[in-house]
Amino acid sequence: MIRRRIALVGLGMAVTPHAKSLVDLQDRAEVVWAMSRSEKRRADFAARFPFPVTADIEGIIADRSISAVGVLTPPNTHLELVSRVVKSGKHVLLEKPLDITTARAEALVAAAHEAGVKIAVCLQHRFKPAAERLAAILAAQELGTIVSCSTKIPLWRPQTYYDEPGRGAKARDGGGVLITQGIHTLDLMLSLAGPIEDVCGYAMTSAVHRMETEDLACAAVRYRSGAIGTIEATTAAYPGGAERIEFIGTKGTASLAGTALTVLRHDGTREDLAPDASAGGTGADPMAFPHDYHLGVWRDFLDAIDAPREPRISAREALDVHRLVDALLAAAESDRKIKVAGDA
Repeated sequence: MIRRRIALVGLGMAVTPHAKSLVDLQDRAEVVWAMSRSEKRRADFAARFPFPVTADIEGIIADRSISAVGVLTPPNTHLELVSRVVKSGKHVLLEKPLDITTARAEALVAAAHEAGVKIAVCLQHRFKPAAERLAAILAAQELGTIVSCSTKIPLWRPQTYYDEPGRGAKARDGGGVLITQGIHTLDLMLSLAGPIEDVCGYAMTSAVHRMETEDLACAAVRYRSGAIGTIEATTAAYPGGAERIEFIGTKGTASLAGTALTVLRHDGTREDLAPDASAGGTGADPMAFPHDYHLGVWRDFLDAIDAPREPRISAREALDVHRLVDALLAAAESDRKIKVAGDA
């Protein structure tokens, strides 16, 4: 097994579960640099993790011995930074979202394709054991034909969260609750239920927050399979609760609530997976979750490089959730049903 030389770029709030994962994967990955332009962030990171720190992005890009880079910078930096990294022949594990607009996200995907490298996207909810078990149940058609899939994302962020410069702004984050917080659950929903054909809905900035973009959205959707459902997402639901994805099928129902799963079948059998002990990042502390799922993302990324194969969550696949968010917001603005863009 090859031990890959890895660099991390961006040492802000998102770095902790990535760094913890790479500590656990030291037999497969050597973190040769952790980079930030901020001296304070470099010092804070070095006090917590045993990885060398640097402010030199040029050195990382030029170093041909580095196999892959974890890009953990703000969304509005992704296209330019990833384009430079992949041009140097390095694979990328990228924090969500791909970028602040779908057009920029598509350009990022094209740059990686042209360079012939792999990009994995950190949408770690797919790696929760309960989500993986539900995926297996659906693949085996144990619930029969799915007639409905609905998703609820009742999160809480205090105003102080949005008082950070750029937080919840289009220029830095690309949007609000849908693209920044809800994206994890929306991506998981699409991976389980399949693509959405059309959507009608509403989105707004509620009186709970002072921010540029939406903190509250709701929609009715029709899946390509013919199933229907609803989506609710907010960061105004104090004190925050578990995200839920609920399926109704011709042979039973399933409810995925945070890290817990309940399956009720028409034949009377029941299956339960208990939740883990974490708060899940649904409340005021968005990082209040274990790093287990990030570990799954990193392990799969390294496997994909070694195999070689595509990562479980490739940049091209991650475009689907961006297109859904675009369609929902367009529907809210136009007050009409909007087709969801995507490959035929």
